[in-house]
Amino acid sequence: MSAARKPSMLGDSLAQVGACGLFLLQVLGTLPRSVRHFGETVRQVWFVGAMSLVIIMTCGLFVGAVLGLQLYDVLSRFGSAAMSGTVVALALYRELGPVVTALLFAGRAGTSITAEIGLMRATDQLAAMEMMAVDPLAYVVAPRFLAGIVAVPLLVCVFNALAILGAHVVCVSWLGLDNGTFWSNMTAAVDVHTDVLNGVWKAVAFGAVCTLIATFNGYTTAPTSEGVAYATTRTVVLSSITVLALDFVMTAFLM
Repeated sequence: MSAARKPSMLGDSLAQVGACGLFLLQVLGTLPRSVRHFGETVRQVWFVGAMSLVIIMTCGLFVGAVLGLQLYDVLSRFGSAAMSGTVVALALYRELGPVVTALLFAGRAGTSITAEIGLMRATDQLAAMEMMAVDPLAYVVAPRFLAGIVAVPLLVCVFNALAILGAHVVCVSWLGLDNGTFWSNMTAAVDVHTDVLNGVWKAVAFGAVCTLIATFNGYTTAPTSEGVAYATTRTVVLSSITVLALDFVMTAFLM
């Protein structure tokens, strides 16, 4: 029985990937028409971006503090404690900042987007828009898609800033590392193009992927309460897996 079900599960997965790709093409085609809904796009940037600041800032501060504590302990064994700030910054700009922010974004904003659009589907609001000659893709999906692309890079910058602050508090204020050494080694080793901009490109890609998955699951969900709940859970799982896999691919190409 399990052997007979595997091909169908693989086929369903491939069908979902294909449907998501077609959905992306439809959304990209509606972007010019979504310009007239600029106010809705700004509102969505506020909803998915500004409303996520609390969890991003809190997690960034503690991630940086833990990272600084662990790296100081390890590097001090090799007489390289002065490089703690440098390693923290490189790890954040290249990997941890974009990845952790995208995972938090998927858990907080992605689920909200899926649930909101799923409820619109369940209560026939999307069908009502079509009857009134309003394109749901241009009015509902496209603004949220653009908001994710804009918000995630900004959230990554906030996350990195708070994480470096947390590492500074631990390494300098608590463990006694020289303040000038902490900052001078970091600024000398971090390259804007290789480290910072590559992290920004990752953030843009992660924002697009997370919002695409969230809007697709909400837009195609079954119009029931169970269907909305399943789509919300699927958004978190698929977004997390896709972000981690895409991070590996982008790191291999960008390096």
